[in-house]
Amino acid sequence: MKSFLKYVLATITGIAVVFVLLFFILVAVISSTVSQMGSSTEANVPNNAVLYVSLNHVISERTAASPWEGIDLPGYGAVKSLGLNDIVARIQAAKEDSRIKGIYFNPSSVNAGMATVKAIREALVDFKKSGKFIIAYSDVYTQKGYYLASVADSIYMNPEGSLDFKGLSSSVTFLKEALDKLGVDMQVVKVGTYKSAVEPFLLNEMSAANREQMTSYLNSTYDAFLANIAEGRKIPADSLRAIADNYLIRNADDAKRYKFIDDKLYKDELLTLMKKRLGVEEKKDIPTISLLDYSTPAKTESATDRVAVLYAYGDIVDGEGSEGSIGGEKLSRELRKLRRDDRVKAVVLRVNSPGGSALASDIIAREVELTKKVKPVVVSMGDYAASGGYYISALADSIFAEKETLTGSIGVFGLIPNMKGLLNNKLGIHMDEVKTGKFADLMTSVDRPLTAEEYTIVQAEVNRVYHTFTSKVSTGRKMTVAAVDSIGQGRVWTGQQAVANGLVDGIGGLQRAINSAAAKAKLKTYRTVEYPAVKDPFASILSTSKEKIKMWVIGEELGEYRAYIEQLRTVTKRSGIQARVPYSLEIK
Repeated sequence: MKSFLKYVLATITGIAVVFVLLFFILVAVISSTVSQMGSSTEANVPNNAVLYVSLNHVISERTAASPWEGIDLPGYGAVKSLGLNDIVARIQAAKEDSRIKGIYFNPSSVNAGMATVKAIREALVDFKKSGKFIIAYSDVYTQKGYYLASVADSIYMNPEGSLDFKGLSSSVTFLKEALDKLGVDMQVVKVGTYKSAVEPFLLNEMSAANREQMTSYLNSTYDAFLANIAEGRKIPADSLRAIADNYLIRNADDAKRYKFIDDKLYKDELLTLMKKRLGVEEKKDIPTISLLDYSTPAKTESATDRVAVLYAYGDIVDGEGSEGSIGGEKLSRELRKLRRDDRVKAVVLRVNSPGGSALASDIIAREVELTKKVKPVVVSMGDYAASGGYYISALADSIFAEKETLTGSIGVFGLIPNMKGLLNNKLGIHMDEVKTGKFADLMTSVDRPLTAEEYTIVQAEVNRVYHTFTSKVSTGRKMTVAAVDSIGQGRVWTGQQAVANGLVDGIGGLQRAINSAAAKAKLKTYRTVEYPAVKDPFASILSTSKEKIKMWVIGEELGEYRAYIEQLRTVTKRSGIQARVPYSLEIK
């Protein structure tokens, strides 16, 4: 009877899940059809309008096609988001749009890495060259939010609001004690003094080498952070540092006293001020359009020559990968297509990756090398282009990064879990096996430690992969292998530091990389085309994995703990030798 009830309940649950998914698919199809019907028309922008910019959504490298776009989901509200490419493009379009008189910027939260934030800031700086205004207002300014707001002509905040300005910090989550309690021993084989991706499984705090590189990275990022705010607010960087070190800004009065804001205003007072600036009657609303809704007609370009921008963001994985990851096979195929496409005269590889599979990284690097023999290949680095992310970049003709980019981390490691303690002592599970050869179960058995001979074999393979990695960097950067090793060893660098040590050619964003690629290809007129082609929204829902659906459903409830769950899932799926950045940095 129990078995019967179990199968009945499982069937009912399955049917319910299917119906829920079918419902969402139906809604998605309808919304997608409606949106596509109006996608060819320009957004209805009123005259004398203000562009409302709020970045309170996850900002990826590129806007992803989503069947949920614009749908009001129960308990979640309207699902809308823009990638960095469209955020920058729309701000640039607004600069030239005579209907847009200025930007109302509300940076309540900014969910992006520092290099991404810097790219948005540069787009806002460029917008101001038009002579149009930028007004920033928020109840609460985070440090990233204020960093962006410092571009504005005027900064206001709620009289009872807060402004966070106390310096940057970054933390690493260590799992050793938890693994010890579970009876799991993580066996590590690595190359690189600074290759500390494995430290969370072995230690309860940072090693001296890891602390050294994290401190160096954070200070370099902080210097650039202060320099940009100093330029925007005309406050000396040393003064900003002292204000942060002593935590002198704790409320709106402090923010005004130290000239971080221009005034304290309630929202109604801000709206009155903006109406006077725009010449709008007090009883009328300010003509406004959100950046999420703003669009302009696609430009008709006569140029046939193309500079391809190929996006590579997320973990580097073997095979095809999925949305938000870099599949070795998939990206290699895209590079081959671009190499053979006579319309494409140069390729810009936009990399935002902490690395991953060493094998997949090598497969991609090979295609970069082959493409470079046919046409120029220039790399533009985002928040991360480290370890495997640097591996796939090293052989390009030129590499550009932001000052805040985290790059380098030239090192590799292998991670083999020994769960004997968990299985035997905690769960009472024992395993036995037979095999045809001495090493038949190498890297597959999780219920025993590696033998000394097995460890030697794995270490030799890790050393071999590291030699391949450093050799390719040596070839691409025209350095000796010894020189690469001296700045390698798994150490991470900021983009600014990487220029100094020869790993990067210059500081700049995507546009500088595009300009460089066009110059190398000797192009006077050309069009920029993004690759891979964006998926049809309906096709994207059909390819959505069940793990992503589950994470989407429970993500809101997990809140800040979602990142830790994702990290654990990533760790359990890793196989083979890894070329991965030492940690996931969350700058606070």
